[in-house]
Amino acid sequence: MNSQLKTAALSYLRASLASVAALYLAGITDPKVLLNALLAGFIGPVLRAVDPKDSANRRQEVRWNSRHGWPSS
Repeated sequence: MNSQLKTAALSYLRASLASVAALYLAGITDPKVLLNALLAGFIGPVLRAVDPKDSANRRQEVRWNSRHGWPSS
């Protein structure tokens, strides 16, 4: 697993766990509901990853701005 994919997976896991923690702290302790919330956190990123028309999946060419010294798109 490359580092970029691993970083993205950990980011989605953190977001899913945060939603589960918020539900738990709100008093919802049903394990089925908490598991559904955890799984629901992954649905959006997975659907976006498999969509070939999504612009986030395309690589962008990065050009260096010679005037300021930072990348520009």
